[in-house]
Amino acid sequence: MPGLNLTRDEAAQRAQVVSVSHYDVELDLTGGDTDFRSLTTITFDATEGGETFADLVSNYVTSITLNGSPVDTSAHQDSRIALSGLAEHNTLVVDAKCQYMHTGEGLHRFVDPADGQAYCYSQFEVPDARRVYTTFEQPDLKATFTFTVTVPSGWTVFSNAPTPEPERSEAGWRYAFPETERISTYITAIVAGPYQGVTDSLTSSDGREIPLGVWCRASLLEHLDADAILDTTRKGFTFFEAQYGIPYPFTKYDQIFVPEYNAGAMENAGCVTFRDQYIFRTRPTSAQLETRANTILHELAHMWFGDLVTMQWWNDLWLNESFAEFMSHLALAEGTEWTDAWIGFLLRKDWGLRQDQMPTTHPIKAEIRDLADVEVNFDGITYAKGASVLRQLVSYVGREHFFTGLHEYLTAHSYANATLDDLLGELEKASGRDLARWSKVWLEEAGVTLLRPVIEVGEDGRLTRLAVEQSSFTPGSSLRPHRLAVAGYALGSDEGDAVEQVFHEELDVDGAITEVPGAIGVPRPDLVLVNDGDLAYAKVRLDPESLDFAIANITKFTDSLTRNIILGCAWDMVRDAEMAPRAFLDLAIAALPVERNMSMLQLSLRHIEETVRTFVAPAARSDAQVSVGDRLLLLARAAAAGSDQQQMLVQAAARNATTPEQLAAVRALFDGSDTLEGLDVDVDLRWDLLIALVRGGVADEGDILVQEATDQTMTGQQNAAAARAAKADAAVKSAVWESILRDQSIANDTRWAMVSGFWAQVCTAPELYVPFVADYFASLDQVWADNTFHTAEDLVTLMFPQGLAGYVEGVDLVAQGNAWIDAHPEASAALVRILRERISVVERMLAAQSADA
Repeated sequence: MPGLNLTRDEAAQRAQVVSVSHYDVELDLTGGDTDFRSLTTITFDATEGGETFADLVSNYVTSITLNGSPVDTSAHQDSRIALSGLAEHNTLVVDAKCQYMHTGEGLHRFVDPADGQAYCYSQFEVPDARRVYTTFEQPDLKATFTFTVTVPSGWTVFSNAPTPEPERSEAGWRYAFPETERISTYITAIVAGPYQGVTDSLTSSDGREIPLGVWCRASLLEHLDADAILDTTRKGFTFFEAQYGIPYPFTKYDQIFVPEYNAGAMENAGCVTFRDQYIFRTRPTSAQLETRANTILHELAHMWFGDLVTMQWWNDLWLNESFAEFMSHLALAEGTEWTDAWIGFLLRKDWGLRQDQMPTTHPIKAEIRDLADVEVNFDGITYAKGASVLRQLVSYVGREHFFTGLHEYLTAHSYANATLDDLLGELEKASGRDLARWSKVWLEEAGVTLLRPVIEVGEDGRLTRLAVEQSSFTPGSSLRPHRLAVAGYALGSDEGDAVEQVFHEELDVDGAITEVPGAIGVPRPDLVLVNDGDLAYAKVRLDPESLDFAIANITKFTDSLTRNIILGCAWDMVRDAEMAPRAFLDLAIAALPVERNMSMLQLSLRHIEETVRTFVAPAARSDAQVSVGDRLLLLARAAAAGSDQQQMLVQAAARNATTPEQLAAVRALFDGSDTLEGLDVDVDLRWDLLIALVRGGVADEGDILVQEATDQTMTGQQNAAAARAAKADAAVKSAVWESILRDQSIANDTRWAMVSGFWAQVCTAPELYVPFVADYFASLDQVWADNTFHTAEDLVTLMFPQGLAGYVEGVDLVAQGNAWIDAHPEASAALVRILRERISVVERMLAAQSADA
């Protein structure tokens, strides 16, 4: 429906007509499991005699009143309410029934299979507050809010203001919240249900007592490690209040872990929601704990940057998210025990670099024409590249100047809206730097540049020249200024010595060539590393001699950051078909035993699995799969007892088991006939092992039923769905395909579990999926029309049959994809963008397979 969209021009026109004062929202959640009552009163000023529209997604509007006069409910068309004859001061009252969602949007309702209790939570970014109450749905029309929510007896309700004592009656419990600060609709929140948790408080830098709460479903309470969550929260408050120079801008801070959540978390003002997979029912790895801590700090950073000061329009979405991404890693590294957080940032940066090399790459400051553009720009450029570039900006203007300018920006625009130019203006004042060129090449141009060393050596083996050559990887983009370091590494003289750094120079790299004068006269290092310390955002190459040395000596690099920068260079060369994928497998697997940073171990395993499944030449893939499976199993058995490495390597060995011997080893761990010292085969690991066994054809429905009976939880149901979808049976695959694409009653988390199981044999039996290729393209229009944007985007992405590319004769996904785009000139730009990205992934796969052959 066009009314579900909103263009930037429409938003600008409405903002010229309307100035919103206050929302009074009354919700009644006691009327069943399908609809709820929503009564909204909006007070707003307007251009006298003007006209505009309000937003409401509802199947049934009871009444509309404007300034005391009834408005025919036919004014509600296409999710908009037409308003005309406006006065200078206006009151709009809309009484409607709105619908619960099961897609993680609007007001999501969930029934916990563990105890039968129902839970609700809201998710409004980008445009879904209008699914719960009548709104002017755009970020620059801020207002104050008063929420009154009636719920079944025994429920607790959370919102942006502190939760009051409920008024109790036979009809239910009524919570009348105090008025909020002035905020945007997309960061309002309603969370309701029999949530349980822990409360505490802290003292803000201005002396106020800030109530804290950590909450979850009753069935997860025993696993809620509230002390650790609150510890990270307290450290974040201390760090951010000091860096921003501004006390916490709201009255309380609840963190609520909710089920079937689409994102990692959402920065609702004072009422943050998280996916409840962050509550670990089995022992988490340090990588999982670090990721959760980073997410907690990311959302807390938004309370100032995003909530206190909000972007005027969604073209500054990148600034909102990039800033929180940068600040969360800074806070992790400098304010918590995660002092090596910038190593973990490599995992996020990998996401940004992938996105930035797509044909659909866009400037960090993207042109956002409408809400559809917003949705597809929650990507690696908006988050990871933007955070990398902000890190460069801090170096460029100086850290002290950066935070001085930031303080002035946040102070000047508190509880209001601002733009990128407002921020850059304050940074220019603070630093004296002209940021016009910097902004142009970094923020307003798309793509990434490529850095490679230029090395010349004299007869005495010493460097006569070392330079950094920069070229544009993305056609049409400018070369960029980088602040980075270049270093040399060499092996110690004695056998078994570690690799040592033999020179290091930090400098500004700009233009096509930049000399590194400090390297002149240094004996030619065994390895020259551009971007030592990972300060820059760029593609980086190793020279042939350095790459050969890395392959032979990767385990002798004792610093995790250095080792993983080298691995990242090699990975980028594989993706660009400049390094044979099987050579990369040897390098990456060799590095696994010495990796102690679990985020980097996770990244390496991801790259290894992607390489063997998509980049290895078809004729060699079966042997490569056997080799990878054998080596991962060997490493799992050799890993330290009870370590994170042991757990992660066992999981990886199970995912990559293909031979009868490998599957027998997995079966032995599953049934307990074989044990590894220190390995806890807990409920989550048992599911991982069982899904691998079903995929390999050595476990069946009986095994699934037994495991399901021991885990009667939401997670258990989802894992069982993944296991059933993993059966190597054409009839099963066909039924699962139909359910994933066309059964809208399935909750998204269950759907994505089924997706993972569906593709389980794509490497070992790709021909099993050939019948679905034609139906994928035939179904695109209907999938896009029948689902909300988030669900449709994921379906189009996850069900694209890219795993067949190069591995099944007669399947040409590039030609089929381009033919579909050519035949559908009126298709959504967002849909076309996704298809173009999938086609690009296939082209990269085919090039790498050719290089491997």
